[in-house]
This record gives sequence, C-alpha cells and structure tokens, in this order.
Amino acid sequence: MSRAEPTATTATTATTATTTTAAEAATTGQAGPTGTATSATAPGGTGGVRAARSLWTLGLLRSELVTTFRRWRTLALLAVLAAVPVLVGVAVRIETGGGAGPHGGGGGEGPAFIAQITNNGLFLVFTALAATLPVFLPLAVGVVAGDTIAGEASAGTLRYLLVAPAGRTRLLLTKYATVTAFCLAATFVVAVSALVVGALLFPLGDLTTISGTRIGFGEGLARALLIALVVAASLLGLAALGLFVSTLTNSGIAAMATTVGLVITAQILDQIPQLHAIQPYLFPHYWLSFADLMREPVYWDGLVKNLELQALYAAVFGSAAWARFTTKDITA
Repeated sequence: MSRAEPTATTATTATTATTTTAAEAATTGQAGPTGTATSATAPGGTGGVRAARSLWTLGLLRSELVTTFRRWRTLALLAVLAAVPVLVGVAVRIETGGGAGPHGGGGGEGPAFIAQITNNGLFLVFTALAATLPVFLPLAVGVVAGDTIAGEASAGTLRYLLVAPAGRTRLLLTKYATVTAFCLAATFVVAVSALVVGALLFPLGDLTTISGTRIGFGEGLARALLIALVVAASLLGLAALGLFVSTLTNSGIAAMATTVGLVITAQILDQIPQLHAIQPYLFPHYWLSFADLMREPVYWDGLVKNLELQALYAAVFGSAAWARFTTKDITA
C-alpha cells in the first residue's frame, strides 16, 4: 500500500539540505568543505542563520505537502470522500422522487439531518459529515498519519530528510502539520462536494434548526463552514496518535494498519454500555457533537469537551512521538 517516494523528490530535498548547510557554515564560521573555517559575518549573522533555517523549514513543509497530495493513494482517498455525498444525495433524490414531504425525505432514518435534505440541500453537508466522520474520514487520516515517518523509513528516504541541520523536532512538526492540512482538505472535500450536490438536486433557502427556529441561508452556510472546521479539529487527536504509531516501526503498512485498527477498536469500545466509565476519554466519543452547532442557542458543552479531548490526545501522543523519534536509530 505504501510505495517508495520518487528519487527526484529525495534528491531535491537532499540538495536543499546541503545548500542550507553550506550557507550556515559560511555564516557562522564553521569549517567548509575543504576543512578551513570561514570568518563569521558581523552583525546580522545570527539573523541570517535563522532566516536560512526558516526558509529550509518552509521548503520542507512545501515539499511534504506537494508529495502527500500528489500521491495516488491520497487522491484516491479524497475521491472516495467526495463520492460519499454524491451517493447520499442521489439515494435521497431517488427515494423521494425529488419531492419534499411534510417531514422531508428519508423518514428520519440514517445519519443526522437526512430527513431535512429534500427541504434544503444545505442539510446534505451536515448529513455527509455525519456519515463520513465515524468511518471514512478517520480511516483516511489514519492511513496518511500512519505513513508519515514509517513510510519514509521503509522507503529509505528518512535519513536524507535529516541531513540538513533543522533537526528531528522540526521534521516531526512538519509531518504533523502536513497531516493537519490533510484533515482540513479531506473535511472540506466532503463539505464542498455535498454543497454542490445539494444545490443541484434540492432547493436552497432558509434552514430550520434542531431547536425548531429558522435561520437565513447565509447564517446556515456560515454554520456549515464552522461545522467543517470542528470536524477537521476532531481528527487532530487521531493524527497525533497515528504519528506516534508511525515512529514505532519502519513499516509503513504496519503503521497504517495499526492506526486504522486503533480507530476501529475505539469505535467499538465507545458503543459498549458497560464501558461508560472510560468512554468520555476515547477520542471518538464527542465526534458527533458538531450537531449542537445547529441548535438555537448553540450547546457548547459537548463541543468544548471534544476540542479539549483532541488537544489532550495531540499533546500526549505528540510528546510521545517526539520522545520516540528523537531517540530513534534511523540507520537500522
């Protein structure tokens, strides 16, 4: 499932790293390639080093983003996520024949908000996010996060990424930032696809909230954007967990499978009533709390708990990933 990166990307990264190393040596007075030390530039030398490192970090982040989003695996995952709203919208359209009954389509069954889709196509955004969040989105994030470090190790490119003096901490942060970008991209792919399909198949207009009050289409669209951001933030704890798992092995496939397995296990544990004592500490427990944004007034309790839990997972497993990666033998 994980394939080696193109040699051109590795060569570009290594060349950038070597160039940065030479620039820093010239600035700080370290020994050059011939073994002779160059004199440090006077005032502004430290600023030059920091600027060089910042440019290297931005270059590395850009390289990681381009590499991640150009992979066929990533594109396939995004295509599957974009197809889910299409399938839901078409299914509701066929079932209702395009007509909206007094209670909407779907008879109230299925994901949240599905009964309101025929009345307002904007509800397809909420339905699609509710349908993909428990399974499709976390599986996609688990695959990408699990491959961050382990994929580089299995491809033999990890040591080249560490040639430049940016250090393992910056590389790890860059990897996590890339997974965060994928969380945002995946969530917005679902939301935008659902919005387009909803506008094509169903009418748009004012919305009726869960509380029974009506809000304008503009406010409804703003809430849809906020819900998409909350859903993306709900995946950050899983992203940190996958990053940690990825530092434990040199096999990208093993890391991806383990991360996905942890997602499934957590979902199962969250459904067993006898385990109610530990369920509030499972990262998927508050995922569907985003529905409270469609209440009037908004219920913030579940939303805040969800964001706090994701921040806790990100801090704990991010620190564990840092501790593991900074002591990892990359030559093994």
